[in-house]
Amino acid sequence: MTKVLQVESNSLIENKVLLLLHRYQLMPQLLQGIIIDKAITNFSCTDQERQVAIEEFYQQHQLSSPQVQQAWAVSQGFTQEQIEEMALRPVLIEKFKQATWKPQVESYFVNCRSRFDQVIYSLIRTQDYGLAQEVYFRIQEKEQSFSELARQYSTGVEAYTGGVSGPVPLSKLHPVIAKILSLSQLEHVWLPIRIEEWFLIIRLEKFLKAQLDESMQRYLIDEMFGNWLQQQMQQVDSLQRTIQAHESAIH
Repeated sequence: MTKVLQVESNSLIENKVLLLLHRYQLMPQLLQGIIIDKAITNFSCTDQERQVAIEEFYQQHQLSSPQVQQAWAVSQGFTQEQIEEMALRPVLIEKFKQATWKPQVESYFVNCRSRFDQVIYSLIRTQDYGLAQEVYFRIQEKEQSFSELARQYSTGVEAYTGGVSGPVPLSKLHPVIAKILSLSQLEHVWLPIRIEEWFLIIRLEKFLKAQLDESMQRYLIDEMFGNWLQQQMQQVDSLQRTIQAHESAIH
């Protein structure tokens, strides 16, 4: 066995290190790091990008002077080369993400934009069906405003806002409410509907269609990267299980 790590008086060999990584649930982090390192191998930084990345790294760690930086490196056991690798890694990962998924982001957005559409809507809820009917007809007859009736009769937190909720993504709402709002015309008041023990009166105030702006692009690229990384981890796990099963069969 090869000794790979010395901790105080304990010499850790390869198998022991692997067992400890599993015990402390660190193996997934290690595998993710290895997968990412392989993915960014062919990417590089310009001299200017390198300099900026190193300066930002020191700023993040509040290392303001060369003396402080050197003392910190010694205390952590890092060489200058290792510090540069840590500083550049996020930049290289970002380059990898942009090169791999930016060309796909528009089509990805088209397929999932409904998850990000948002609504502002008004709601009155009660457990009394008769009251729900009465309130609905008062709104229809314009005897009182939706806001007044929500404050007077709604039993949820929306009573404090005159019934108004949002903006909120449709994907975060109860499926029945989301479906109603996605089909609604602005300011159309729906007949009381029942969801579990509640009777709800709903009105769409505003529909906010998701836009593929810069912020959305960053979010979606990060999401695609996360999906890719999860798939890679699943493949590694499947391979490990296959190898373990094969070794068990041999023994």
